[in-house]
Amino acid sequence: MVSFIAYLRKDEGSDYGVEFPDVPGCVTAGRTLDEARAMAAEALAGHVAALEAEGMPVPVPSTMDALRTDPNREDAVLILVDLEPDLLKPERVNVMIPRHLLGRIDAASGGNRSRFLAEAAEMKLAS
Repeated sequence: MVSFIAYLRKDEGSDYGVEFPDVPGCVTAGRTLDEARAMAAEALAGHVAALEAEGMPVPVPSTMDALRTDPNREDAVLILVDLEPDLLKPERVNVMIPRHLLGRIDAASGGNRSRFLAEAAEMKLAS
């Protein structure tokens, strides 16, 4: 498995911010350290998937030695984030939902229950 170095920062009164020096534009945040690490893995997988879909090369991860003199590293803590390509792959699950609620989901989703439930979960977890 390939791992990328990420810069983790937290200013007082803010969330934990994460950025990848080797993957420009790939940034995320989390309220807790655990959430920031999970969001970093998801952001990295999504960014790499988007690069591959556009036929663009995936950056090669730098070593810690190579980033030692990076001026953007200043106050950051370095963490390793594993690139898990299957992280965004859909997985079949079995859930129990009351029939009346399922009818409302079907009406609101245009027939795509999976996307509706995934989007609802993302919104709930983001709040």
